[in-house]
Formats: sequence, structure tokens, C-alpha cells
Amino acid sequence: MKHRILIANDDGINAPGLAVMERIARTVTDDVWVVAPDFERSGASRSVSLAEPIRVNKIADKRFSLLRGTPTDCVVMAFDQLMDQVPPTLVLSGVNRGSNLAEDMTYSGTVAAAMEAAQYGIRSIAMSQVFELGADVRWQTAEEYGPRVVESLLALETPPGVFHNVNFPNVDPDQVRGVRSARQGRWGSFRVNVDVRTDARRFPYSWLSFVHEPGAPEPGTDLEAAYSGWISVTPLHSDITWHAGLAALERHLGTGRV
Repeated sequence: MKHRILIANDDGINAPGLAVMERIARTVTDDVWVVAPDFERSGASRSVSLAEPIRVNKIADKRFSLLRGTPTDCVVMAFDQLMDQVPPTLVLSGVNRGSNLAEDMTYSGTVAAAMEAAQYGIRSIAMSQVFELGADVRWQTAEEYGPRVVESLLALETPPGVFHNVNFPNVDPDQVRGVRSARQGRWGSFRVNVDVRTDARRFPYSWLSFVHEPGAPEPGTDLEAAYSGWISVTPLHSDITWHAGLAALERHLGTGRV
């Protein structure tokens, strides 16, 4: 099967991880399209631009940026407008600068772009490169192993609506221990930090940032895999129901009368 690949991200059209993802994609096919936000939209989750128009900037053949667009906007516009005549057969999102592990997934524009593609019934994979703040990002790890992960996942029969979230560990390529399936974990501690500052005109402003520590990750989780030198692969879908709690809730609500 000859693939047509759409690449999206949340780090923006000029992000180094996007260039890495393009090289990964071209190991599969030469029919590669890029639709990305014009600037970084990390933390955008699955937001769509409902209160302002979408403006598409064509940079080159098969390469577009969305002015003030979100990662989900990028996928929607690709499917509905830019690639509507011949839609993609595979969507790759990333490679994100930083992890998308545990609770990060619910904030992630990288994961959201892959989820949106899965809603269209198209195979999709989100990829992220774990790194330590203040240190260089080991893009070479994602670039070396990305093609193998994509090839492996394409050979896996996957139900419609399911997509995969991949995190490459913060180690050099020769230190990667392998690839492991993993469920979503939970950070040992996690919060959104608010850093209040004052600008040159003495007006207050704030920077938001994630603050989390892995703690002692549970075995079998994405955190445990990635922090142990493994490439973690987690199957995801848009159903966020806590299925284990349905029976207890049904018993608690009884007849449904209030």
C-alpha cells in the first residue's frame, strides 16, 4: 500500500521536531504533507478555533501553516479542505519537544491531533521525545527509532478510533533498551505552576508551566517504561469513561429517582 502521510504538531511549523518527523515519514513514502500551527500551541489539547476565522498560509507544495491555528484545527483543515480530494492514509503528530506521558496526555496538542485523525477513521501516531529541562533534546533517538516504530504499528491491526502514543526515552540511541507497550501512568506529583512576574512598565503578568515528578512509577506504565530507557507505546481512544466505576454508580443511583 502506498501511503499518503499528513504531519501535524503543536510546537509550530518551524519546530525542530517537525523536521525530524518529516524525515521519519519519508522513510515510508514520498507523499508527505505538513499542516502545522504558525507558532507553538503546546497545551492546546483538543481545542478548535470557534471564535475567530481560520487562515491558511501556503508555504510550499504540500506544506501549510495555520495562522493562530490549533493542532486540531490543522487536522480538520487538512481533511476538509487541503487534502479532501485524496485524504491521508496515515497521520503522524510530533515529534513533540518533551514527554507526553501520564496526565500530560489530556493537555497535549500532539496527542489531540492524533486523536482527531482517529475520529476520521485514519491510522494515527503521536510521537514525543523526552528530555530534561536545560539539556539538549536527543532528537537523534526519535529519528533513529521512529521509522521502526511506525513500520511496526502499521503492521498491527488496529480498530477504528484507536491511535498510539509513543514516547522516546531521554537516552542516546545506543542506550535504548527496546520498545514496550504500556498503559497510561500517573505522575508522582503534578500541577500547573503560576509564575507571577512584572514587566518593564510594572504591569503584572504570569507564565504557566507544568511541574511534575515521576516518583516511583507503577510497573507497566508509560512513565516506568520511558524513565527506564524503553520506548513506550500506549494505545488510546477518545472514550474517557471510568468503566470500572459504572457498576458501583448504577447500584448507588438505584432506580434513578432523585
